[in-house]
Amino acid sequence: MSAFSFANPTAPVARAADDQAKGLRDLVRRRGGKPASQRTAPVQRETRAPRQRRAKVIAVTSGKGGVGKTNIAVNLATTLARAGKRVILLDADMGLANADVVCGLNLQYNLAHVVARRKNLADVLAEGPGGFRLAAGATGLARMADLPEQEHRRLLDSLQPLEDEADVILVDTGAGISPNVLSFTGAADQVIVVTTPEPTAITDAYATIKVVLRERAKTGEGTASGRVALLVNEAKSNSEARGVYERVAQVAARFLGATIEDAGFVPLDPAVTRAVRKRRPFVLGEPTASASVAIKRLAARLEEGVAASLPRDYGFFGRVARLTRLRRSKA
Repeated sequence: MSAFSFANPTAPVARAADDQAKGLRDLVRRRGGKPASQRTAPVQRETRAPRQRRAKVIAVTSGKGGVGKTNIAVNLATTLARAGKRVILLDADMGLANADVVCGLNLQYNLAHVVARRKNLADVLAEGPGGFRLAAGATGLARMADLPEQEHRRLLDSLQPLEDEADVILVDTGAGISPNVLSFTGAADQVIVVTTPEPTAITDAYATIKVVLRERAKTGEGTASGRVALLVNEAKSNSEARGVYERVAQVAARFLGATIEDAGFVPLDPAVTRAVRKRRPFVLGEPTASASVAIKRLAARLEEGVAASLPRDYGFFGRVARLTRLRRSKA
């Protein structure tokens, strides 16, 4: 069963319910009676409307900076949006946000203005290339990376409506294992850890995976298997990328008892450098480039199959708030 999925997990249940209902109708018909739904009832019971399906949340993170994490997130958001998904990209690298730069946007407002109560969330959401919406973080504001509890909670409360306005929320976290990063990765449905084939990047990616898995297990917000995937960026070949994945996966299986999903790789491609200089996603500027094909392949994997979903009593931002409270209470 694929961990990469945005298919409706309730579809098999719905089919089973339809088959059961048909069987009951046939049985009543054979006995000459009417189905209960067609009989006159003295009191009509009020039925509660089904809860609106919330967005699937993918956190894109990395052990260190400079591995192309934000570029991957922006191009993945663009690809999913062009495929017909309602996509919101949340730049959660609060103090060093730069997704707007990759998108070629010059924004007047960002999430810092929401925290300061100078703007509402609707005022800072910007149309990104390809049709997704961007909630931009702040740049050069160290305070945004470590907000006081009240302001952090206010920010999360303001973000909650996004869950009912999107099919997919992509969270571009900061690099490393800060408390802010761990709250987002701990609450996400899927975590993609980006690395390059460089030894230091691989080491930091494994360290990030280890901490993320342990935090998720500790807080009960997920299991070790099937929730974290490794994406190798700037690989010179398929064999190089495969070698990186297998090394990390084998160590994780041996020492963590965890299965790490293979998210594939994005090849080293001069089209990416050209796109960054033009401040335009490479999947739009050069859609047939090898890097663009790789992102489209990743997007397709994220849509296929039916993933097992953990029961959720509250939405993504509610889970982030819960994890943040737990971490601060233990500090």
